[in-house]
Amino acid sequence: MKKVLFLFVTMAVMNLGCTDRDDDLSAVNIRIKNSSSLAFDEVVVADEEHIFENLGSDSYSEYQEFEMAYRYAYIRITSGEESFVLQPIDFVGEEELPLGLYTYDLSLTEEGEVILQFVID
Repeated sequence: MKKVLFLFVTMAVMNLGCTDRDDDLSAVNIRIKNSSSLAFDEVVVADEEHIFENLGSDSYSEYQEFEMAYRYAYIRITSGEESFVLQPIDFVGEEELPLGLYTYDLSLTEEGEVILQFVID
């Protein structure tokens, strides 16, 4: 009887411990990774509603919820007096992202072009 009880308790603990961090999401969650050598004072994603601030080189922001998002977006990065913009032309053929956790990994070329790498977390 002790073995059955021990097995039951073990299975219950394992079941509770196996929840993913994205099991209870109600929206698309996106964070920013700064993969450039510059510190980002501000990163605007899609609209003025989604602003990420003070991202040092090689650091991550907190996640923000988006009602709707794609694998890429309009992005404006401000670093000191400089601004860098990624301006998509359109989203034709793109599908909305399903609920989940995602990272926009941002870097800059020497010419100041914004490079976005989309990562599924």
